[in-house]
Amino acid sequence: MAQLLRVQNFNVSSDGIGAGEDQTLDRPFGHVEPEKLFAWAGATASWPMRTDPGGSRGLDDYLTRDYARNIGAEIMGRNKFGPQRGPWHDHEWKGWWGDEPPFRTPVFVMTHHKRPSFTLSDTTFHFVDGDPAAVVDQAREAAQGKDVRLGGGATTIRQFLEADLVDTMHVAVSPVKLGSGVRLWESPEELLDRFHLDVVPSPSGVTHHLFWRK
Repeated sequence: MAQLLRVQNFNVSSDGIGAGEDQTLDRPFGHVEPEKLFAWAGATASWPMRTDPGGSRGLDDYLTRDYARNIGAEIMGRNKFGPQRGPWHDHEWKGWWGDEPPFRTPVFVMTHHKRPSFTLSDTTFHFVDGDPAAVVDQAREAAQGKDVRLGGGATTIRQFLEADLVDTMHVAVSPVKLGSGVRLWESPEELLDRFHLDVVPSPSGVTHHLFWRK
């Protein structure tokens, strides 16, 4: 079977915004409080950062568990790795993800300023300068037959959508309006020329949008 390029559990507001403005080291989502977007996932039993027992089951939990299913590599934009712009000045700082990043696969960080690869626990970060198609080829080779997850942010996902490289996409739309920030779409209907779409409401208040290529 073909290796899919999948967007998994990407979260936006009801007006299509995936992150805020003015990103800093202490505020990866800029002016947006991430809890407003991700509360549905954090409440599930399968949330990977859960430290106490319990959590919800059902649809939200199923989609949280699906995040890592058959994923062999991840692609992310530089702003998902860290807030720095331009050349790297501090190679000692190794991203927002701590000593045990949640990816557990090779991760390809898209940037115009390369730096050496490094490994934290079972995640290896590679810094690549290339067009989306070339980066997908690298990630598929590293994934060794498994699928590749396109992790975001919104600008990176748009680049891959514009290059017609995305095969499936799960976007969770949270019931909060942000007004400004980094936008994934004006409306999900923009993608219906290329994708089928199922829209599934959840009791948590989130609406799950499931896209697959026509």
